[in-house]
Amino acid sequence: MILFLAIPLAGLAYVGWHVWTLLPLAAVWKASAIALGVACFLLLFLDVTGRLDSLPLGLARPLYEVGTSSIVVLLYLVMLFLALDLLRLTGIVPRTWLHANAYTSVAVLVAMLAIFVYGNLHYRDKQRVELSLTTSKPLPRSYKIVMASDLHLGYHNTRRELARWVDLINKEQPDFVLIAGDIIDISVRPLLEEDMASEFRRLNAPVYACLGNHEYYSGSPQAQRFYNEAGIRLLRDEAAVIDSAITVIGRDDRTNLRRNSVERLVAGTDRHNYTIVLDHQPYDLERSEHAGVDFQLSGHTHRGQVWPISWVTDRLYECSWGSHRRGATDYYVSSGLGIWGGKFRIGTQSEYVVATLTNGQP
Repeated sequence: MILFLAIPLAGLAYVGWHVWTLLPLAAVWKASAIALGVACFLLLFLDVTGRLDSLPLGLARPLYEVGTSSIVVLLYLVMLFLALDLLRLTGIVPRTWLHANAYTSVAVLVAMLAIFVYGNLHYRDKQRVELSLTTSKPLPRSYKIVMASDLHLGYHNTRRELARWVDLINKEQPDFVLIAGDIIDISVRPLLEEDMASEFRRLNAPVYACLGNHEYYSGSPQAQRFYNEAGIRLLRDEAAVIDSAITVIGRDDRTNLRRNSVERLVAGTDRHNYTIVLDHQPYDLERSEHAGVDFQLSGHTHRGQVWPISWVTDRLYECSWGSHRRGATDYYVSSGLGIWGGKFRIGTQSEYVVATLTNGQP
């Protein structure tokens, strides 16, 4: 927690110093600009402390958006000023460019606006990813499956956006839908007040889901009640069988230290069936391989949401995004249909997966 606070606070101090030296304004206006930036950052703590639930929904939404967006804006301001400082130290950028300079101030503002307008537009452009799965196990027919994760519905991803996502899924005419956790962001309250359950009930196919860590943040009993109202089959260390040929196992999230092992869950199923595991966090991938799982769907990483955080997640996880294979087990780690916090995708994508499952040798 100390590290979590120390790094952004150091970033705030660094950016604040640069803003003070860069703006060609009177001290009162410089101080006002810095104070506004600090206030936006502090709004982030309304999110992490759960205080938003005590505010009217119409107020809580913009406060959430501003607070969670500020951390990404801060990251890019730090990177920009570090680059300018490096160029100044190497003599490429004159010192006067960074001191009371209107032209540089405008250039920084335009650059930041361009980055985040692009990031927001790219987030809203949902990518359709095709995936082909084959098996030698007997299937009565081929199946079309829509897969997603990390919807993060709540104060920022509203019912209107969910309706658009439901339309995208229905357009695919899937046989069933799989969601690998974090349907809820930080609170069930916005989902209940907007009756988002009714949007899920518009889906023209059965939906199977597992819990993510954010369901625990929002309160897993409340999350489970919402899923029941939405017609979502929530699998918590349990399995569902489709057409006596496909077994879908949903693991409880890694937040629950007492959850069952994937080996134990698979052991209680028909091994002749094609086995799919939903496990929100893509850790210990070798366990599904050793358990004889055919396919695992995960999410959680968001692939960092923005560059260069994507570089970090690529090194933290064996697979932080995309298709992967271990032995006879296929994996897909989704970067998420929705997003936590500020609605920016830079160097990553928001996506849903359309998979076909057919007989044949893999």
